[in-house]
Parts: sequence; structure tokens; C-alpha cells
Amino acid sequence: MKVKHPKKIKRIPNITIENMNPKHSSYIIACSLLSFLSFGSLFAQETLNLEEVKKTAVSHSNSIKNGEIRIEQAEAAKREAIANYFPQINGQGTVLYGFNNNIIDPIQNILPIGIDNIYLASAGATEIIYAGGKVRNSSNLAGLQVETKTIQAEQSIDSVLYTTEDKYWQLVKVQEQLRSIQASKIYLTELLKQQEDLLGAGLIAKNQLLRVRTNRSRVLLQQSKLANMRKLALLDLGLYVGKIYDTTTVAIDTLRQVNPPQLKYSEPDLDLTGNDNYRLIEKSIEAARLMTKITKADLLPQVSVGVNAAYFGSFSNNLPGQFKPIGLGMVSIPISDWWGAGKEKVQQKILQEKIAQNNLEEQKDQLKIGIMKSWYDLIDAYKQINYAQENLYYTNENLKVQRDNYNSGLNNLTDLLDAQQQEEEAEAEYINAYANYKLAESKYLFVTDNLEDKYSEHYQNFN
Repeated sequence: MKVKHPKKIKRIPNITIENMNPKHSSYIIACSLLSFLSFGSLFAQETLNLEEVKKTAVSHSNSIKNGEIRIEQAEAAKREAIANYFPQINGQGTVLYGFNNNIIDPIQNILPIGIDNIYLASAGATEIIYAGGKVRNSSNLAGLQVETKTIQAEQSIDSVLYTTEDKYWQLVKVQEQLRSIQASKIYLTELLKQQEDLLGAGLIAKNQLLRVRTNRSRVLLQQSKLANMRKLALLDLGLYVGKIYDTTTVAIDTLRQVNPPQLKYSEPDLDLTGNDNYRLIEKSIEAARLMTKITKADLLPQVSVGVNAAYFGSFSNNLPGQFKPIGLGMVSIPISDWWGAGKEKVQQKILQEKIAQNNLEEQKDQLKIGIMKSWYDLIDAYKQINYAQENLYYTNENLKVQRDNYNSGLNNLTDLLDAQQQEEEAEAEYINAYANYKLAESKYLFVTDNLEDKYSEHYQNFN
């Protein structure tokens, strides 16, 4: 005699409830409600969205704060270099007093009583007229350091944004996996109730009931693992952005809607003009050139002029106070450096400049390779979504067929459970494909230096 089994609830969220045996409807509704209360109630708690999490991370990051401090340091060094354009002014005061003897003994007909104390006050200013361009190039180098630190500070923000996105989508991935495994639990719970009813009616053997219980235990264990993984991912994200979230906090994003990369990015962005990594390489070459010029300046004459004014006398009036202004000019020529250590220092700087130029070509190629790799990874990740979606469709259809056949007595419980597990695995692959796409997209935007577009206002603080 053919056993007529009740029809099953379809898989959530990809399967709807249809052709359900009325006697099981209240039980299934209760299971669904319990599942919603166990996970769906989280939506009544705090929720996260990617943009807010990024802003929190940017505000919290110590690397970004240190980047801003380094800019201030570089600007202070630039002001120090600019100060060398102005005269160097110094003052001096001296007092000499002889306790037991005169400092200057009496001189007949000139200084009859000698001098036992002397004071001297002077002030002078010195200005470098020519130093082989050393002052100018040192100032330019200091300005270049400000630009370099600014670029590095922008990179710090990019790095924080990229890491935040990575951690956020990892959280969403586990969250989606947890939803999927809960749908499997609901399906197997309903199937277990059906098997208990059939066993009670003497229509099936007990081993069929045990098979369902075994599969349900496996799903419950996986659910427990995923729940702990979600808490760990939430903690990891919270610690990184500087905010500890309650374990019931959920991310509002899902992994169900992505645009094909061809629609958002028509082709890989290989323009390195505005790429921060490329700009830093160019700055290193410019710095090497300036260092060569500064070192060469040490081989050239240095010309400076100055004025000095002094007032000196004696407290005992033995020497009347006098004011003496003078002017001075100085020329320094480092002759021995033309063939000695100075010449070798210049040669070292020239070689270092060549190394920097060679590095530019090599690193330029590496940057383009990195961009192309991230582009192909993005394309592959999107294709993987299509494959996973197609596989999930087939496993859903297979599960429907196996369920109908089982209900009609055309196949056994093993085939139905295998189909359910295959659909569960396909759902997991589907979720992984979406998560991998989001991570690949973030990586592509990071290596092409396009993450800052959403945070241009923050970047303006560096300019």
C-alpha cells in the first residue's frame, strides 16, 4: 500500500509555504515564530550600516591621528627651513671682575689706576647671501616632506576604510549564513515532527526518525558555531572602530543585491596620475634630486654679511663707556672637499637618485599588475555569484522534486535528506560568493585609490 505523506514546508527564504497539511500548519507557524524571536528579534536592537561604521572607524583610528600629527611635524620643519631666509640675530653680555687684582694693571700716562672690572654688551645680525642654493633647496625639501606626509595620511584613511569594510562584510557573511542555517533547522524540525507522527501511526521504521534527528543535530551544531562566529566578528569590528557592540546588534546590509562590475566599472583604472602610491614614488625621486643639490652646495663658496654693535666700559668709571658699530663680510670656500670627502658624498647622492628613478619604473609596473589582478578578481567574484545562483536554483528544484517524490512514495528518506543537505551547501556557497564580491570590490577600490571619494570632506582637512 502506498503511504501518503503530508506535503512539506518549502525552504526559507527561497521556498514559500504551499500545499501544507492543515494539521501541521500551527506547528510550523510556531517554529517560524520561535526562529524569528531567536534571530529576527535582533532587529529590534541596535543596527549597523557600513557608512556609519566607517565614520566611527575614521574618528577612532590612532594611525589616522598620528598621520595628522606627522603633517604638523612636517609643517613645523618647513617653517624652520623658511626661517633660514632671514638674518640670524644674536645678543651677548659679558661682565669681568677682578676680586684681588686689577684685570688690567695701571699703565703710566695711559691708565694710571688700572681697571678692576669691565662690562660688554653687543648685538649682531648675520645674513647668508649665497650658499650654492642650499637654503632654497632645503626649504623645497621641507615642503616636499609636508606633501609626502599628507599623502601618507590619506593612505592611512584608505587603509582604515578598507579594513573596516573587510570586517563589516565578514560580519554580514556570517549573519547571512546564520539565517540560512536557521531556515534549515525549521525545515528539519517540521520534517522531524512529521516523522514522529508517521512513526506513531506505524507507517515508518524508527531508523528514519533517527536519520532526521541526526541531520537536525548537525544543523543545530552548525547554528551554534555560526552564532559564536557572528559574536566574534561583531567584537572584532567593534574593537577596530572603537565601539563595543551588544551581541544582539545586527548589520542591516545583506548579500543579495550587487551590480555587475561592467556596469559600475567599464574597464580597469590604470591611470596612476592621482594614485597615492605612485605619487609617493614620484616624491621620493624629487626628494633624491633635492638631496643631491643640497650636497653639491657644500662644495660651493658661502658668502655672508653682518653687522655688530657693542657697548663696553667699566663700572668704576676707570674706562669710559664706548659704542662701537662694525660691519663684516665672510667668504668660506671648502677647497679640500672638491677632491676629498665632499666629492664622494655628492657621488653617493647621485647614485641614490638613479636608484630612486629605477624603482619608479619597477614599482609602476607592480602597481599596474596589482590593479589588473584586483580587476580580474572582481570579475571572477561576480561570475562566481552567477554560478552559485544557478547551482542554488538547481538544488532548490531538486529538493522540490525529491520532496514530491517522497510524499508520493517514489523515493526514500535518504534521497530527500541528501537533497536538503545539497541545497543547504548551495545556499552557503551562494552567500560566500556575494561576500567575496563585496570584498573584491573593496580591494579594487583600495588599490585604485578610489576609496576616498566618499570622504572628500575629511581629506580637505589635510590641504
